[in-house]
Amino acid sequence: MLSQLIGCISVSLSYTSSCSGARMMSVTPDPDTIIIIRRVGEDPDCSVCVDDPPNQKCNPRYLGLTDPRNTSVEFTCPQPQDVFNVEINREIDCTETSCSGNIVQPESSLFPDFNRTFTWDLKVVSTRAFQLDFPEPGMRQIPNEETCLDAHTYSLVIYLRTGPAEIGTFCKGGTVTTIMARYKGRVLLQVPGEAKLDPVDFKLHVGPETNSKALNLKVNLPRGVSDTDFITANYPGDFPDTQQMQWDFTVPGMHNYSVNFLNHAAPECLNGEVVVEYQKKDKKATKATLTDPQPKHQQGNFNMVLKNCETNRTLEGLNLKYRVSVMRSGHPVLCTVDLTKHRGVSVQIEKVGSDPYCEISTNSKVSEKINVAAGTTADLSFLDCPKEDVRLTASKLICKIFVLFCIFFVKTNVSFHVTKKTLDLVSPTGSLKRSLPGQECNHSVLLHVAEGDGSSLGDFCFNGDIQKVQVHANVSVTATVKDFNITRGPFLSVNVSQEIPETIIYRVSPKVASPTLLATPGWPGGMKPSTTVSWIVTLPSQYQAHLQFVNVTRPKCKDRHAYMKVRTLDSVEEMMSRREDEEAEDKLLVLQSFYLNMSNCIPEERQFSVLTKITLEKKTNLLAIVLGIAGAVVLALAVLATKTLNTFHIGGSCSETRWY
Repeated sequence: MLSQLIGCISVSLSYTSSCSGARMMSVTPDPDTIIIIRRVGEDPDCSVCVDDPPNQKCNPRYLGLTDPRNTSVEFTCPQPQDVFNVEINREIDCTETSCSGNIVQPESSLFPDFNRTFTWDLKVVSTRAFQLDFPEPGMRQIPNEETCLDAHTYSLVIYLRTGPAEIGTFCKGGTVTTIMARYKGRVLLQVPGEAKLDPVDFKLHVGPETNSKALNLKVNLPRGVSDTDFITANYPGDFPDTQQMQWDFTVPGMHNYSVNFLNHAAPECLNGEVVVEYQKKDKKATKATLTDPQPKHQQGNFNMVLKNCETNRTLEGLNLKYRVSVMRSGHPVLCTVDLTKHRGVSVQIEKVGSDPYCEISTNSKVSEKINVAAGTTADLSFLDCPKEDVRLTASKLICKIFVLFCIFFVKTNVSFHVTKKTLDLVSPTGSLKRSLPGQECNHSVLLHVAEGDGSSLGDFCFNGDIQKVQVHANVSVTATVKDFNITRGPFLSVNVSQEIPETIIYRVSPKVASPTLLATPGWPGGMKPSTTVSWIVTLPSQYQAHLQFVNVTRPKCKDRHAYMKVRTLDSVEEMMSRREDEEAEDKLLVLQSFYLNMSNCIPEERQFSVLTKITLEKKTNLLAIVLGIAGAVVLALAVLATKTLNTFHIGGSCSETRWY
């Protein structure tokens, strides 16, 4: 323990003053202890002397005491504390299992009016680490130029092959609970004159056997809202070459953390590269660079490792200062729902799951399900619901759609039910992707589109081949949001347009790099009876499409027929038209943009479902290129001829409504 380490320096002090104004004292160092009295001020008449005349020796700048005997020390001025500082150093050698030395001595009052620096040189066998454990609440790292409020400032230096590296400066009362470093280091405690010695009671252990070059700090992040800064060794100087520094963070339960790099300098690497790694238990490590986005609003304990390369030492080296911010995920999220300004809108909020920490309440009353009636106002509160879904359903029979922004601070399902002629669903930031076998969605937002009776029309995410989905009649759009912390901006726009005869139309632009899969609604289940789906497929210039019907289930129809039809956009004649009782081609070559249609009957047996694969191939003849250009012109004219009746974005008012 540090107080015991300090106390182990047994020094007998007795002060006397001579008529000349000198000060004398008697000092008895402990074994393995060095006392150094070093000049720091200007006073030509002040020296430090040892022993009594006639054997007295004086030095105006330096005195070192090593012998464990009673020694007379004399200062030749009345205020030597203004001229000299005192350093008390002790070496502690550790075996593979324990550290030697008598550390059970009472606290010393050595040189109480001098500026004092206590140092401990720690050494273990070369294959092991030494470990410093600090009592709660731990130590707080500060910039090297700052001092601690209680005037007790700690520093740690480790010795590498490349030279000493200063790990940092610390004060009492922080988040760092353990520091481990390999082989050899030095702990320093600086205490100003007249300050009462009150050291941190830390423990020294022999750490694990290791071949790693890592310096390891263990950190217990506090509960509640906090920002804690950390720096690399030698900061703002250069972090040592080919070394690594690791921070093991313990994050309190029901809290989110974010990592933000405040300042950094990147070296020129001669060998290897600078890498930042994040590791969680039982999960694969993720790597990042100094300029990549760092983790935001995550939960759970994690390790962060910074690895340096072999650098060009004639240039600027590596350094990093970063901040870990913690917020209690259980901090109540409050919002007021005012439906008085949204005529006809009603809202239902329902708790999903059985997490006992998750509470939803309205007007301070906790409930499993909350209904906010049209034309009313309610104060909502969400507490500790990061791992469970809270489902919100907003219903209205006119064009405006309503959503609660504040609810998106929790993991949420949001449903909207709309009754209107035709809805055009578009991603305002790009395209949509249908979640299908081989093309599964792995996005923070999943959109489920269903008809009013619950029949699925498909699941969608983003960055796919679908430019627009047109849906006829009453539909429900449900957004399942895995992480709103990485979801920013509106992710779905809804346009109210002219009526279409089909149940659903997809406008698709296949990519050259990979095949596109088209599946009937409800896949792998069958289409609803008497429904129709179409795909308007726009091919890139100078490309043709190979259609392959890779999976077809044909029904036995009780009434009417089920059809599969293909035609180009510039033609009224069909390239293919097959009923359910006719054999259809497995493959089809289409030279230009085309229209694919599936119409179901009223089945007596079996379902009607089709999975189609589109593969693009570059055209090689001039005639095909000309036909393709003509088809593109026809398509552009058709789009210009389409009149949009109204537009709204999911997530706000009728004129500009958005999901966030």
